[in-house]
Amino acid sequence: MSINATLFVQAIVFAILVWFTMKFVWPPITKALDERAQKIAEGLAAADKAKSELSVANKRVEEELAKSRNESAVRLAEAERRAQSMIEEAKAKAAEEGSKIIAAAKVEAEQQTVKARETLREQVAALAVKGAEQILRKEVNAGVHADLLGRLKTEL
Repeated sequence: MSINATLFVQAIVFAILVWFTMKFVWPPITKALDERAQKIAEGLAAADKAKSELSVANKRVEEELAKSRNESAVRLAEAERRAQSMIEEAKAKAAEEGSKIIAAAKVEAEQQTVKARETLREQVAALAVKGAEQILRKEVNAGVHADLLGRLKTEL
C-alpha cells in the first residue's frame, strides 16, 4: 500500500471515528454536561433565594428583638411605676397609722394626766384632812368636816 492509500484509509477511519463519536459518544457527554450545568444553576439560584430569605429572616428577627426590647422596657417602666406607687401607698398608710398611734397615745396621756390629777387631789385632800385633824383634834366632827373637805377636794 502506498502512503496515499494509507492516508486516505486513515482519513476515512478518522471520519468514521468522528461520526461515531458525534453520533453516539458526544450526545450523552453533552447531555451530562448540560444536566450538570443546569444543576449548578439551580443550586446557585437556590443559594441566592436562601440568601435573600436569610436576609428577610434576619430582618424579622431584628424587628422582633427590637419589639421585645421595647416591650420589656415598657414592662420594666410599668413595674417601676407600680413599685413606686406601692411605696407611696405604704408610706401613706404608715403615716396614717403613725398619726392614729400618736392620737391614741395623746388620748392615753390625757387620761393618765386626768387620773394623776385625781390621785393628787385625793392625796392633797387626805393631807389636808390629816393637817386639819391634827390642828382641830379637840373639835373634830366627822360629818361636818367631811362635807367641808369634799368641797375643798372639788375646788382643787
